[in-house]
Amino acid sequence: MSAPRAAAAPPWWVRDDLGYVDGRLHLAGCDVAGAYDEAGGPLFLYSAARVAANLARLKAALAQTGRTGRVYYAMKCNRFEPLLARLRGQCGLDICSPNEMDRALGSGFAARDISFTGTGVSDRDLDRLLAQPDLHINCDTVGMIRRIGERAPGRAIGVRVNPARGVGYSERLIYAGADVTKFGIYREQWGAALEAARAHGLTIRTLHFHVGCGWLDPQLASWEAAIAEGLSFLDDLPDATTVNIGGGLGLPQTATDAPLDLGRWAAVLKRRLAGRDVTLAVEPGDYIVKDAGLLVLEATDVEVKRDVEFVQVNGGFNLHPEPAHYDRPCEPIACVPSTFDERAWRPVTVSGNINEALDVWARSHRMPPMAGGDRIAFLNTGGYGASMSSNHCMRGDLTERLLG
Repeated sequence: MSAPRAAAAPPWWVRDDLGYVDGRLHLAGCDVAGAYDEAGGPLFLYSAARVAANLARLKAALAQTGRTGRVYYAMKCNRFEPLLARLRGQCGLDICSPNEMDRALGSGFAARDISFTGTGVSDRDLDRLLAQPDLHINCDTVGMIRRIGERAPGRAIGVRVNPARGVGYSERLIYAGADVTKFGIYREQWGAALEAARAHGLTIRTLHFHVGCGWLDPQLASWEAAIAEGLSFLDDLPDATTVNIGGGLGLPQTATDAPLDLGRWAAVLKRRLAGRDVTLAVEPGDYIVKDAGLLVLEATDVEVKRDVEFVQVNGGFNLHPEPAHYDRPCEPIACVPSTFDERAWRPVTVSGNINEALDVWARSHRMPPMAGGDRIAFLNTGGYGASMSSNHCMRGDLTERLLG
């Protein structure tokens, strides 16, 4: 008699609030396929409990730095109003447009709990932002410093700098590196920035920099080098009380990714901020909401074209652009697998319903045998999905739901 086969290890993404119950995928106690049936079309599900856990974990790590810290959730990542309402009182908000400011205020956040950092800021934008005297504004260009000084001389501001070092999950997600980017003020323009602030009596209270998105442990050394370079600008800011290191903390997106070691992350900050009398601010988006969300779609056709089996679904990159535009995976999983025996699974290409060559969710991805009508959930879609969605091909219909 052959020995019994060992039970298969659970998928890499399974956790307390996400996994299969009686053969059906559940998130935060919700039957995912059933929720899709209720919505009747593309559906984003968000776990409030996972958002809270992610935020608590980050706050605990900030405490390890030994200094006062503040979290500003990056609202551009997910601006679903029930989610913002849940975050009120738990953190501040990072915004990058006047319309985001209006939504933040409408969701109950006080202006003093909102930090603005944006690019391409027009005079009209500035007039709307400056109408809130308690709003914190980080200036991205020398010209922006001058224009604020002309409108509100004597105001306290922040300045975003570019340390010319960066790191990200992919090359497309590096904000400050060898290539010159639009973000922040470089060392070469630093003198002009300081002079513009002095000329209008502006007090620079915050030093801000953000170097890239999605980095994990293997990139921490490069990230530390960027932090060190960014902090060097503090030497010229005697009135600075806060350093805002931006966001960008990554989380696992494939089976080979390990979770970011927040202990190591905090140790870097403690080491690099030693001797500097400043508070610490951080602006996470993905780290708070990305793995708290699923996008649920329906298979429309399963068909072999030449030697490739395509599983086509009723939603494309217009609903979540990261796989197509940023090379960031949103792994597809079956909501009700036809079999859990991975020996019967086969490689498929999962493609969307947008009439563009880029509209592919995953290639050569192993899944159980699929059929039209099957429900598929895409992992790590809680951030930069609905907030970046469009009506391309007039296929922009979607539903969002906060669980818990």
